[in-house]
Amino acid sequence: MIYTVTLNPALDKTVEIPSFSVDNVNRIVSLRTDPGGKGINVSKVVAKLGSTSRAVGILGGTTGQSIAQGLEGENMTCDFLPVEGSTRTNLKVIDPILHTSTEINEPGAPVDAETLQTLLDHLIKLIRRDDIVVLAGSLPAGAPADTYRVWGEACREKGAKVFLDSDGAPLAEGMSAVPYLIKPNNDELSRLMGKELDSIEELIAAARELLSRGTAKVFVSMGGRGMLCVTPERTIYAPGLKVPVASTVGAGDAVVAALAVAEERGLPLEDTMRLAVAAGTANVMCSGTQAAEYSVMEELMPQVTMKEL
Repeated sequence: MIYTVTLNPALDKTVEIPSFSVDNVNRIVSLRTDPGGKGINVSKVVAKLGSTSRAVGILGGTTGQSIAQGLEGENMTCDFLPVEGSTRTNLKVIDPILHTSTEINEPGAPVDAETLQTLLDHLIKLIRRDDIVVLAGSLPAGAPADTYRVWGEACREKGAKVFLDSDGAPLAEGMSAVPYLIKPNNDELSRLMGKELDSIEELIAAARELLSRGTAKVFVSMGGRGMLCVTPERTIYAPGLKVPVASTVGAGDAVVAALAVAEERGLPLEDTMRLAVAAGTANVMCSGTQAAEYSVMEELMPQVTMKEL
C-alpha cells in the first residue's frame, strides 16, 4: 500500500495572466482550482497510474471541505483529520507570454503537537512492512522542524519504505531518519548540501554522499535538463523531453508518484526512470495541479532515453 502524508495541504488556485507585471493591474484570462499539497498531488497521480493510495493529512475550515469534495471520486482513500482553522489557498500565476510560473503560497493554519501526534499514531497503526510512506511538502506553522525525522523514524520502525520530498530544514531533518528514497530537485539538493550544484557531476557527487549515509535511492529532477537516478550500484541519466509547458507546478509530485508505483510493482530501474520522466513531463503539459492522464504518459514513455554514467 502507498500512503501519502500532507501536513500542509492547500487549495491550489491557478490563474493565467499574459504579460504579468509587478506594481500594475493584471487581468486573469483563465482560472482553475485543484485540491493540492504535495502528498495529495502524489495520490492523484498514483490513481492515474492505476494504483491506489491512502492520503493522510490535516484539513480545516471551508477550504478544507472544498479539498475533500474535490477529491471525491478519485481512486484513493481520503483519511484526513479535521482541525480548527482554515486550510490555506495557494495562488499560481502562469504567464504564457513570458513563460514564467509564479507561486504565492499562504503559510497555512497552525497545528499543535497533540494534533500531529494523533495523526502519526493513526498512520502507524495502519502501515505494514514494505508499505510505502511518502512524506511530502512543507510543514504547517507550529510543527517542529524535525517533524519528518520523527515521522520517518516511526515509519521505518514499522518496516515501511519512506520516500521523502521536501525542502530546507524539513528535508535536512528528515534525512536524519535515513529515508529509503529522496527526490530533490537540483535547487533543493543544493540547499541541502549548503553549496551551489550546477553540473551533473556535482549533483551526482552530492547524491552519492547521501547514499553513504544510508539512503538507498536518490532521484534528482532537473526540470528541462532531465533526471538523475543514483543508487549504490548505478547512476542513470535521462535527458528531458521537449513538450509544450502549461504549468510546472506538481511535476515533481508526479515523479514521486511514479517512483512509488514503480517500487510497489517491483519495476526494473530503467522502467522506473521511463515512467517517472513520462509522468513528470505529462504533468507539465497540464494546467494547474491536475493529474495528467495515463494515456499521455504512455505516449511519452517510448521517447525517454537513458545513459549509464
